[in-house]
Amino acid sequence: MGSNSSRISDLPKNEYLKKLSGTESVSENDPFWNQLLSFSFPTPTSSTELKLLEEATISVCRSLVENNPRTGNLGALIKVFLSRTKELKLSAECQNHIFIWQTHNALFIICCLLKVFICEMSEEELQLHFTYEEKSPGSYSSDSEDLLEELLCCLIQLITDIPLLDITYEISVEAISTMVVFLSCQLFHKEVLRHSISHKYLMRGPCLPYTSKLVKTLLYNFIRQEKPPPPGAHVLSQQSEGGGLLYGLASGVATGLWTVFTLGGVGSKAATTPELSSPLANQSLLLLLVLANLTDAPDAPNPYRQAILSFKNTQDNSPFPSTIPHAFQINFNSLYTALCEQQRSGQATLLLYTLLHQNSNIRTYMLARTDMENLVLPILEILYHVEERNSHHVYMALIILLILTEDDGFNRSIHEVILKNITWYSERVLTEISLGSLLILVVIRTIQYNMTRTRDKYLHTNCLAALANMSAQFRALHQYAAQRIISLFSLLSKKHNKVLEQATQSLRGSLSSSDVPLPDYAQDLSVIEEVIRMMLEIINSCLTNSLHHNPNLVYALLYKRDLFEQFRTHPSFQDIMQNIDLVITFFSSRLLQAGAELSVERVLEIIKQGVVALPKDRLKKFPELKFKYVEEEQPEEFCIPYVWSLVYNSAVGLYWNPQDIQLFTMDSD
Repeated sequence: MGSNSSRISDLPKNEYLKKLSGTESVSENDPFWNQLLSFSFPTPTSSTELKLLEEATISVCRSLVENNPRTGNLGALIKVFLSRTKELKLSAECQNHIFIWQTHNALFIICCLLKVFICEMSEEELQLHFTYEEKSPGSYSSDSEDLLEELLCCLIQLITDIPLLDITYEISVEAISTMVVFLSCQLFHKEVLRHSISHKYLMRGPCLPYTSKLVKTLLYNFIRQEKPPPPGAHVLSQQSEGGGLLYGLASGVATGLWTVFTLGGVGSKAATTPELSSPLANQSLLLLLVLANLTDAPDAPNPYRQAILSFKNTQDNSPFPSTIPHAFQINFNSLYTALCEQQRSGQATLLLYTLLHQNSNIRTYMLARTDMENLVLPILEILYHVEERNSHHVYMALIILLILTEDDGFNRSIHEVILKNITWYSERVLTEISLGSLLILVVIRTIQYNMTRTRDKYLHTNCLAALANMSAQFRALHQYAAQRIISLFSLLSKKHNKVLEQATQSLRGSLSSSDVPLPDYAQDLSVIEEVIRMMLEIINSCLTNSLHHNPNLVYALLYKRDLFEQFRTHPSFQDIMQNIDLVITFFSSRLLQAGAELSVERVLEIIKQGVVALPKDRLKKFPELKFKYVEEEQPEEFCIPYVWSLVYNSAVGLYWNPQDIQLFTMDSD
């Protein structure tokens, strides 16, 4: 590189890179390093340009892999970087642009090299490259300093301690990206790593005391959404607004999350990439999720997960229990606002899920908010555009709704929030609707999409569980929401009849041809009947607990009363049909007495009068419908591949060869 290198195409011939990767050892005190680190070329901003960078430097990187055991030049470069970081804070305060620029360049080169080293070798071999003594071939001493641990610790200190200024923005992004690259060994293993060397360094030794400070810093980076400095205001004058070069490695979290790893289900489409206004916030959140999903050490739990599970609001003055390590406080109002604003990205949705599910302080705070629509509406919009989303973004959004609907207070309050003109809901103009009714509409739409397209039982189960949790608190359902509930039941009824007919025809055919294997219609029928019963339980729960609040649902029941006739005597539904049949019969009788040619308004008036007259003791009580999200229902590897698929899809920008990736290939389509 050096001051003369201004184009990526020049890199393979660059004399400084050749010397770094060659057979000659370079002392860490050699003036060569100042020359090497004085480079500047336009930062690639597209995957095509990043691929060109990879192709231009791969031969240099591989030469270093081959020669480093004899030269120790990687260690010398790292020592140069480490020595410079000791003066970085002072340089920032003194506005020493040149010093910070060269330090950033050193880290940039280290990160590029590290990515290739991780691709080319095991963690054990990588550790040897960080601990080689100079200079005899392959020399290694167990007493030598471990630069890998020292570099990791230095990166953490850089992230947490260096003030965020225009001139330090890029190096902060680069430090976070380098940590993600350090941990990316997971990409090259089919199984989840449990005994990684880098994990060990992060969970004990000199890195451990920085746990809470690192987590807090990454969270605040996400909250603040600091934009990169304008061109000309920071160190690398030719940088684009897209962030550092290594930004392309560990960013793009909302791009094609599951193009490689899918669990089969909602989406196989790659999401379109939204413009990321804050590379630092994006990178910070990705690293935070990676750290939170590291597996526990054999003798200690993951400290980063502990920190995420236990932090409290800055307004909470109660002392932390002595049993909670790595505790800290953060402004919950600012965090809530950031989470509401950033739900378009999969990583922000995953963070919201993690916090709601595992941090009771956050969950209690969010459920007490009086502006829950700010959080719920973005989640509903994710589900509404299910066909455009990748499966796991949808799953996370749905699980968030399920967790929220476990709370009765939430289920009551969402029907009190009235929304105006929901522009993204295109099936029908909704000029005024409650948040609760909109939630029902979107969840039912997701079920219907799943029935006709993907047929994912997991998605069905969680959608119905959320509706069931809400059903006892349904209030003033919008007429369209009531219609969609009954329309969904109608769709299930038709599907039930179709499968029943297919099963009957198949059975008749088998009598004449015993050699042909029969499709498993019995299993299909069982699944459909299970879903139908749950829908009947949801309707019954609403009628039993809040009949007087929902005349529109009674109206929809009466309008489609013939749908329920076939299930009155069905052995699987007889018990749950009692209340529904009673309501239909009671109100049908009152409408008959009122005469024919009744207007919609008159029918609703009769229903409201009849609700008062219907003796409540005639409705049979059933156990309350309550479903809780249980993490054990998901494989342990659910979130870990999710996070690393984000890293992989980001890493495609640096031309990682898909054939090298191991973690997701067993589940890819």
